[in-house]
Order: sequence, then structure tokens, then C-alpha cells
Amino acid sequence: MRKDISPKGTTRSVRRARRLRRTMSLPEILLWQVLREKPAGLKFRRQHPTGPYDLDFYCNDARLAVEVDGEAHERGDRPARDAARDRWMRDKGIETMRIPAFEVLADLESVIRGVIAEATARLPNSSPSSSGGGGPAKPVEGPAQARESAPAPPPPPCGGGPPPRDELGEDRQ
Repeated sequence: MRKDISPKGTTRSVRRARRLRRTMSLPEILLWQVLREKPAGLKFRRQHPTGPYDLDFYCNDARLAVEVDGEAHERGDRPARDAARDRWMRDKGIETMRIPAFEVLADLESVIRGVIAEATARLPNSSPSSSGGGGPAKPVEGPAQARESAPAPPPPPCGGGPPPRDELGEDRQ
């Protein structure tokens, strides 16, 4: 487990995070039901306070924030505020992966595969070509791109045994 580098949350952001944990949106709840099970051994926190912000989900080992963006993130000054927040996080060594809420509702499994792929690529012991290798961070792919590049599942085992399971713990047959 890597040392937590995320800045400590302010008193205000800690209070807000506690409130947000009780009032999560449906896409956040669906994503959390999977992420709380530590897929691929990755530990995620929900509504994690860091500095003046609250992250929807945060994986410390991968230094990855996962934000579920509803329709409001496309209106008014929200895109500029989100960009400023993402820059602040990047300056602290945390990359942000933004996922539209409708993608979580439409194809949760692909979203999970994308989150797991990005988080494992950012782990410090992953390949040197990944963004976790210390060089400049690569742009974070959304679930649609991850779906295209997701590895094929391994072939089923020979000789019987239980059916193979995917990273969500569901039967693949």
C-alpha cells in the first residue's frame, strides 16, 4: 500500500463528504456496490475529502480519482470549475477519470472494466509505458475507449470445476 499523498480535507470538505455519503446518486451507488468489493485487489474510498474538494471515488495506490458526472457538469461554469479542479488534483499527483452518469447506467460492466484498467495501469509496479511509471501522465480514457481495448477473457478451464468469473464476480457463461 502506498503512502496517502492526497492533501488532508478541510473541516468543511470532511463534513460535506460525510453528508454526500448519505445522499449518493443512483450511478454512484451502482459503481460503489462494485468498487467496495476491491476489484482486482484495488481499494477505493467513496466521497473522499482532499483539500477543498470531495472525490466521488479515490484509489490511493493508483493515485486515481473517479468522478461520476451528471448532466449538471455540462452546464454553466461547471466545465471550467471541473477543469480547474482536475488541474489542482494533477498538481497533487492525482489523475481524474470522469465518467458520464448515463454511461454508468447504460453499461456498468464496461465502466468497471475501464476504471480497473486505468487504475492498474497507474500502479507503481505496472509496465514503464503506463502513466504510473513516473513520466508525464497520459490522457485518461473513458469507458468507451477502455471497452475497445479491454483484453479478451481467458478461455474456460478444462476438466470441469466452477464456471469462470469476471472481475465483477459474475459467471461468464
